[in-house]
Amino acid sequence: MRLEGIHHVTAITGDAPGNVDFYARVLGLRLVKKTVNQDDPTVYHLFYADEQGSAGADITFFEYPGARRGRAGAGMVNRIVWRVGSPEALDFWEERLRAEGAPVSREEGRLTFSDPEGLGLELAVVETDDEPLTAESPEIPSEHRIQGFDGVRAYTEDPEASRGLLEGTLGFEARGESDFEVRGERRGSFYAYDRTDEPGIPGAGTVHHVAWSSTPDDHEAWRRQVIEGGGSPTPVIDRFYFKSIYFREPSGVLFEIATIGPGFTTDEPLEHLGERLSLPPNFEHLREQVEPVLTPLPNPRESWARR
Repeated sequence: MRLEGIHHVTAITGDAPGNVDFYARVLGLRLVKKTVNQDDPTVYHLFYADEQGSAGADITFFEYPGARRGRAGAGMVNRIVWRVGSPEALDFWEERLRAEGAPVSREEGRLTFSDPEGLGLELAVVETDDEPLTAESPEIPSEHRIQGFDGVRAYTEDPEASRGLLEGTLGFEARGESDFEVRGERRGSFYAYDRTDEPGIPGAGTVHHVAWSSTPDDHEAWRRQVIEGGGSPTPVIDRFYFKSIYFREPSGVLFEIATIGPGFTTDEPLEHLGERLSLPPNFEHLREQVEPVLTPLPNPRESWARR
């Protein structure tokens, strides 16, 4: 069995309208699902990805309106890295992000910045045979569009603490003292550590968990393998758009293994993804209760038609 790289990364926002503006308008990702947190259906769960809503391009957010700003620390992901195709793409993004007031730092082959709530992000020029996962945007030339995840960086007090689970149980391969890669038949991603003793503060602008991709046929076997490797995974949870197990790796980062599919077109046609509030069948009876308490959000693509 091999994990197919990152499935999705889930973070926290205190401002859903601002979040939509930044990730859909500024970064040009597609809002592919507007739904609720299935563990707390009074708050949004927003999904942004490529045009098809693919695993490997999917960054998601729980909205807790007005949530205080958090800070990444030991046991938390501190940076999400996306791929772009060329140094010229970095030139484009440096200009675009600076014009939006985002704090930007440029070095060879990469551009680091943060979203309006302080979430650490990076664009990296990556040569790979993996399919580029891009979303359409009238403001971003096709050759400069974000191409899906390259990996994530996490803080830890001891990079060695997690090596056994990563290599022995999950099939990651070491790429240095504190860098690892996991690669399946179609995609791969890196997972790297930065050392710190600072404790983290969960809140807006922090990552909640990182999910790794499994084929549906292997999902139950991954749960058994995590248990055999000393982990404590949850039972398989049906999230309607995919199935999930969750567990903490030894450094404290919350991992999920999520199935590739059924996917976001299960309850919406591809051409209309993200336009209305989608509720899984088990939550549909709550629609009249939850819709009035959720912050109204624009459809980012309506402005395209007006143009």
